[in-house]
Amino acid sequence: MTVNFSSPVQQSSLSLSHPGQRILSIVLPHLSTDRIARLKWGPSWRSTGRPEHPPILCAGRHENAMRLTSLDEMSETLGLRLGQGLAEARAIHPSVEVVDENPAADRSLLEAIADWCDRYTPLVAIDGEKGLLLDITGCAHLFGGEELLLNDVMLRLFQMGFDARGAISGWPGLSWAVCRFGHGGVVADRERETIAAPLPVAALRLEQDLVGALRKLGLKRIGDILPLPRAPLARRFGAQVLLRLDQMMGRVEEPISPRRPVPVLSCERRLLEPIRAEEDILHLAGQVALLLLPSLEARGAGGRVFELVLFRVDGKVFRIEAGASQPLREPQRIAALFSERLKAVHDDLDAGFGFEILRLNVLRHEDFRSTQTDFEGQGQQAASLGDFVDRVSARLGCHVLQGVALRQSHVPERASVFLPALDMPAASKRDDLHLGFQIRDRPVRLFRYPERVEAVAEVPDGPPFRFRWRRILHEVLRAEGPERISPEWWLDEEDPGERDYFRLEVMTGQRLWLYRKGHYHQDTAPGWYVQGVFA
Repeated sequence: MTVNFSSPVQQSSLSLSHPGQRILSIVLPHLSTDRIARLKWGPSWRSTGRPEHPPILCAGRHENAMRLTSLDEMSETLGLRLGQGLAEARAIHPSVEVVDENPAADRSLLEAIADWCDRYTPLVAIDGEKGLLLDITGCAHLFGGEELLLNDVMLRLFQMGFDARGAISGWPGLSWAVCRFGHGGVVADRERETIAAPLPVAALRLEQDLVGALRKLGLKRIGDILPLPRAPLARRFGAQVLLRLDQMMGRVEEPISPRRPVPVLSCERRLLEPIRAEEDILHLAGQVALLLLPSLEARGAGGRVFELVLFRVDGKVFRIEAGASQPLREPQRIAALFSERLKAVHDDLDAGFGFEILRLNVLRHEDFRSTQTDFEGQGQQAASLGDFVDRVSARLGCHVLQGVALRQSHVPERASVFLPALDMPAASKRDDLHLGFQIRDRPVRLFRYPERVEAVAEVPDGPPFRFRWRRILHEVLRAEGPERISPEWWLDEEDPGERDYFRLEVMTGQRLWLYRKGHYHQDTAPGWYVQGVFA
């Protein structure tokens, strides 16, 4: 199959705050009823026309009564309203179809739409129960400008069966207000006061009680509040009114919080012809990975966690994440990671009518240290081991293979921890770890729990002469120590006491690691424990 490409690759390092930001606010006022209509008549029901059907309502129990929680457009034209009692609505219009509200399904659908919006920008935030906020700063030119971008979003949502409204401005508060209480569209910075003035005070995102108090005094429009002295306004209604007003007018910064981590690097392809086969997906992923290589080389880094994002024609988005045991740059190895992941998720990956956008994200990267292969092929062995770890983890899961990672702690049971192989620090990171002790001074096998022994030792600080461990009496042939390890008082809630460690060799040839907890001069006799075995 021949794959055709359209626009050049987009790649960038993204941040959450930009000068001269542009925010797109989207509201889906009939999200619940649109969800039901899509299930009844298909996603394209708005394009083909609504069938002859009674109005659709959603109802739920609130304040010990069944009340309307969502309406479709036909219900609104009939004069029904949100919060109205269900019995009253049925008395007025007996033919209405009532469906139980399902907030979980609505939330899941809104999150799916947010994933779909990633085609425009990765900075997508959930805004309430029926809204989204998109930071499109620096992205609009890729779609021909803000007007064309907004039209594209609204048209696609309409074709997917949603009633959507949108507005673009330099501030989230103004975009939110114009989207819900205005006519939508693009608002230039110089027009903010002109556009905001005729909007109702409810557009300031205030509590209903506060909105009612403002209306009682005749302050019904934002233009009524703008010329008022700020100090008396704050004393009468609180600081929240001024805060929301300043956020709308751009006097106070209001950042948005994206629902997903922003990738470090990102490349994508927009396809003229959708693709379906896994072979085409892998081929394209390798090409996109090749285009990531210059950016990774410029940073002196390699990717540790990659994400392949597939945008299906009908709007569904698939995210496939794959990790590497070592920082990667090679496109072939990156594509190989997703080859194994696609085999693992084959049954869940429904291509449908095909994927129109393929994006490769670098979610986490580390410093890349290239090594030259020696004459004995040691470098090849390390690379082969890394390939094995990556392939097994991609196919069976990241928790299948685990390794021991060292931590900066002098307490033996805290100095190491088992981690998935993909989460292990790279070799360059391990070399810089300062433990405070030599690895050779620690046993090869460390017991999960120290085992109590009965010992006879030289008082006050000498090693044991003999001890009974696992019902066997051992005579000590050689001993080294003590090595005193104090508790980590900044971590321990209760002081466990000091430990004196000894390396012992017994008559049978075993080399053990014992410690004494406590001292002989104390009121209670110290305890002896075996914690590990040397090779």
